[in-house]
Amino acid sequence: MEGIELKQTRHLAVGDVLVSASGAAYEVTRVQRVGRGIRVHYLTADGLAGRFTAAPEAVSRVRRALAAAG
Repeated sequence: MEGIELKQTRHLAVGDVLVSASGAAYEVTRVQRVGRGIRVHYLTADGLAGRFTAAPEAVSRVRRALAAAG
């Protein structure tokens, strides 16, 4: 089972994978400050680009990278 963590928009970074309530995954490709908000650009699993703008304190579900077993 994969780990999911909650992150504020201001803490998102390129390479993070957002997870919707239905389980769809979206890879963050760009994060930029826009006025008082933050615009997050992403790619869907099908390779389609999208974006949304949210408040810096808004919370997103992010797939946690699991460390390789050693």
